[in-house]
Amino acid sequence: MHLNHFSRFIIVLLTLAINLWSQKIHTIKIATVAPDGSSWIRQFRQFEKEMSELTNGQMKFRIYASGVQGGEKDVLRKMQLGQLDVGTFTGVGLGEIVPEVRIFDLPFLFRNSEEVDYVANALFDEFQAKFNAKGFFLAGWAEVGFVYLFTNSPVTNLSDFRNVKMWLWKGDPLAKATFDEMKISAIPLDITDVHTSLQTGLIDGVYISPYAGLALQWHTKTKYMLNYPLTNSVGAILITTKKLNSIPEDMQKIFIEKTMENTRQIVLASRKDNIESIQVLQDNGVILTNLKKDAATDFINAGIRTRDRLAGDLYPREMLDRVLTLLDEYRSKHAD
Repeated sequence: MHLNHFSRFIIVLLTLAINLWSQKIHTIKIATVAPDGSSWIRQFRQFEKEMSELTNGQMKFRIYASGVQGGEKDVLRKMQLGQLDVGTFTGVGLGEIVPEVRIFDLPFLFRNSEEVDYVANALFDEFQAKFNAKGFFLAGWAEVGFVYLFTNSPVTNLSDFRNVKMWLWKGDPLAKATFDEMKISAIPLDITDVHTSLQTGLIDGVYISPYAGLALQWHTKTKYMLNYPLTNSVGAILITTKKLNSIPEDMQKIFIEKTMENTRQIVLASRKDNIESIQVLQDNGVILTNLKKDAATDFINAGIRTRDRLAGDLYPREMLDRVLTLLDEYRSKHAD
């Protein structure tokens, strides 16, 4: 073949390859423990539709809901192996990658969602860099929300709490440290084993957000909810950088931008759902209990001891000091 003809042939092949690549369908495999039919999954479905329209059908989602891909550690392992691309995680899963993120889960730290946003936004870029260094893109915080205690006997003080056969999320150092400071003996189980363990009576106490308690049907096996939040549970959506880098740059930019937007919508929807779910729980027979006078002090002091105990281990003392300074800063600006 003449050199000029050969050159033109190569150019044609390259052009064809580029055109085929530009038309390639990119399938994003997403795993979450959120139940099918929940507001979280509905948001993902809406996001999928939006991305398909924005990319002319070149991006599609394959959503694995209801924990069918396993617990958070299972999903994380599959993402590292390239079997999954995106995962939704609570602090337990996030902490397997960047342990310092658990600082957002500290008990009795935040008083309201505005405080959560103030601190989380201030530290977002720092944590995004930490996750990126481990091969994950932090697409945005997607909190579970404020977590409450659900039990089969009323809890009005710390002594009542110690009589509960309490669940401990298996492998969670923060929850274990908290329960140790409260002198509570807890049974470690994966989150996927909790409902069955409530049915069998292995445990009779769990901690979860109101909406998640409804979605996972844990409320059907408990009678009481302590109307005093234990913590705010951090969450996030992670994308493997390997998958992200495999997407064409223009499509990648849209995907990142829209993922962040939808993550924020998930947070706002979750907060609304959690507030409304407390009434739904009561309508379904769950009884709200309140702490006895001055009983909150014992819980708060246990939280302070937990913070100090984990400083220098789960997160640097300097980071804890920064978070507390940010909280003081916010509270001084918004003091009544």
